[in-house]
Amino acid sequence: MSAAAPVTRFAPSPTGELHLGNVRTALFNWLLARRDGGRFVLRIEDTDAERSRDAFSAALLEDLRWLGLDWDEGPGVGGPSAPYEQSGRTALYAEGFARLEAGALVYRCYCSTTELEVSRRAQIAAGQAPRYAGTCRALTPAQCAAHEAAGRRPTLRFRVPADRSIAFDDLVHGPQVFRSDDIGDFIVRRADVSAAFFFSNALDDGAMGITHVLRGEDHLSNTPRQLLLLEALGLPAPRYGHLALLVSADGAPLSKRHGADPVRALRECGYLPQAIVNLLFRLGHSSAEHGLLDLGSLARAFDTTHLGRAPARLDPEQLAARQKEAVQRLAPAAAVDWLRAVLPAGLDAAVAAEFVAAVRANVVLPADAVHWVQVVFDEPGAPDAAALAALHEAGAPFFAAAVEASGQHGRDWPALVAAVRAATGRKGPALFRPLRCALTGSDHGPELAPLLRLMPEGTARRRFSRYAH
Repeated sequence: MSAAAPVTRFAPSPTGELHLGNVRTALFNWLLARRDGGRFVLRIEDTDAERSRDAFSAALLEDLRWLGLDWDEGPGVGGPSAPYEQSGRTALYAEGFARLEAGALVYRCYCSTTELEVSRRAQIAAGQAPRYAGTCRALTPAQCAAHEAAGRRPTLRFRVPADRSIAFDDLVHGPQVFRSDDIGDFIVRRADVSAAFFFSNALDDGAMGITHVLRGEDHLSNTPRQLLLLEALGLPAPRYGHLALLVSADGAPLSKRHGADPVRALRECGYLPQAIVNLLFRLGHSSAEHGLLDLGSLARAFDTTHLGRAPARLDPEQLAARQKEAVQRLAPAAAVDWLRAVLPAGLDAAVAAEFVAAVRANVVLPADAVHWVQVVFDEPGAPDAAALAALHEAGAPFFAAAVEASGQHGRDWPALVAAVRAATGRKGPALFRPLRCALTGSDHGPELAPLLRLMPEGTARRRFSRYAH
């Protein structure tokens, strides 16, 4: 890896299941690292002890591996900056707090939640932007001792310098400038002495040598605070790029708190990793590459200058289109494995392969194959409305001819069709449509010749007989 190669990271909080908004962030950071021969770091930000769960951590590792987004440093892999769970980095954070305290860059704040809310409402009522009023900024040691004697547990606030301009060049939004006077002193250590997001996230990025951070644009306003922290700690700052939000079909931002489908649910439905990453690659990122690509090709095509600023809409139809393309790309054995759960138990391997080859073009998800499993190996359900109309229109004499033809030719579809054509004079849709409807209960679907070959002997004759009287 060259000295200029990027080091990126994905730093999820294990407070819920991974959804597609999270995955897109992970994917873009992974692609940037892989494109330029860099490193991709996975860090678990589990400082929220009340909401973090080990089960969520394990699940997100499984989801990332399933998607093919491997990491060079992180849980289960290790690395020079271990541990990669923030809950195990408290000693590092304590050292950072001590450095800030030694430089008088932080102070203890004893304001209660109620007091802070009253102050916030007063500022809003006065037409001011709400920010911390600096109530505890100049407390004396004696005043601090009195608060603690009264049982108040302090937070630790960063002393934001006055009249500073914090500027950075965002990889997505371009040059950004914030005034320090608009920020207000912010909490870096909670009252329970755990590290706040602003602090732990920034310190870990600096300590782990992260050079580029692609994250949601909802973090854009966090960046000046974190730049001030990194400067105060003497740590290098990464290049930031704030991605446009990924929104659902109704325009609502995707989030694990607002009903976004978790990756686990998509996997259990049968969506393929290649379909998901190809869709996400094109949400908020423009590319001249339109076909289905593997991860290596996606990395080569990734360009941060092509990241858009407008919200990217997740369209289920686009996901279905990518899924259909991915299904058609599956190797035959992989396609059988993909449909294994809906195939009859103990089905002969050769028969399974032939069945999957016959229906694959008509299947997007394994659930779509259930009907065709019933058609071939069991009995289809009642004909749908369109099929019933076609069956009625064909009439009993037509099916009497089909019964005779199937008795003579069995599962030889071309010979069966030729015999019915000769007996009835029908051709085209008037010939094929009622035969299909009688055999499958539907007027559309896979080619019938391979399906008929797989059906038990006598199945076609029995199904035609239902409509021959």
